[in-house]
Amino acid sequence: MHSQAVIETEIRTFLSENFPLSTGVIVDSEQSLVESGVIDSLGVLELVEFVEEKYDFRIPEDELLPENLDSIGNITRFIANKLGVRSPVETELDPT
Repeated sequence: MHSQAVIETEIRTFLSENFPLSTGVIVDSEQSLVESGVIDSLGVLELVEFVEEKYDFRIPEDELLPENLDSIGNITRFIANKLGVRSPVETELDPT
């Protein structure tokens, strides 16, 4: 079972292993990966491929948007939503 923390760690690991510019760089969860130079447009395609393979779902073209894929936080929330993972706040409010 994935949690948002696990998903974020997996995304950060993928970035550090596949994009040398991200190695040693502290990237804030809400910082744009493209604008900060961590990945470029081809990197976004690699990221999409990774997400689709790792989490076993396809991302429709109409969901290939910055609000879903431009930051580690956006990617984490997008994947968690697709997988039905509740946020820590949701779990705290309704532990059932």
